[in-house]
Amino acid sequence: MSLAGKVALITGAAQGLGKAFAEILLKNGAKVSLLDINIAAGLELKSTFDKVYGAPQTMFTPCDVTSDDQLKDAFKKTVENFLQLDIVCNNAGIGDEKNWERCVDINLVSMIRGTYLGLNYMSKKNGGAGGVIINISSMAGINPIIFGPAYSASKHGVVGFSRAIAGASMAEKLGVRINALCPSFTDTPIMETISSQEILGQFAGLEKIAIKTVAAVGIIDPSLVAEGFLQLVTDESKNGDIMTVTSNGIDYQRYPQSHL
Repeated sequence: MSLAGKVALITGAAQGLGKAFAEILLKNGAKVSLLDINIAAGLELKSTFDKVYGAPQTMFTPCDVTSDDQLKDAFKKTVENFLQLDIVCNNAGIGDEKNWERCVDINLVSMIRGTYLGLNYMSKKNGGAGGVIINISSMAGINPIIFGPAYSASKHGVVGFSRAIAGASMAEKLGVRINALCPSFTDTPIMETISSQEILGQFAGLEKIAIKTVAAVGIIDPSLVAEGFLQLVTDESKNGDIMTVTSNGIDYQRYPQSHL
């Protein structure tokens, strides 16, 4: 799949992994719609990208992904501006065991919402041209972390949903591939608070375990995760695949073959 002239929409795009995903798509000729709740960071990134890739290649839309209306509006504006949509990346995510409902709402519920919106625009059954959706999970979606039960649950949900909806898309001949990406601890702003009392909430007593876990596993660079992301986007054989990205490199999680 060539990215020249393709249009991508990324949630949580202003920094961290979202920023890395946007940049690798731009480098490969795609146009990118940047969505983020952080307006200042989003506008700053848009300005930075304008200087390198040209203003027409990106757009920025303030968006709280927990708002159904805001997310629908952002998708609508993207298609109105670029006249097409080919790639959706549901990347927005947080870690927050104190406000665990919001953690699940952002990490899981909004991902499902974004996937269905992507299918609505790209599905060949709806007159779309097909495309690909990449949902960002985590290694915590495969191997749960005890200092983040709600976070682990939300990321396990991303994996399960992505595998199921990928099969449904294939069975329904929608022409849209869906994959999930599971990075290990990555050098992004979320790492600055991963062991904080506020984020750990009722599990604040596990602060030392959180710190030791990160030290033992290591922290990878967003550029490595972006390489994996690009692979999932461009390799048309990938559908329902669960990619892992760790300090050992890029790999895929193996599951028993489904009989459905």
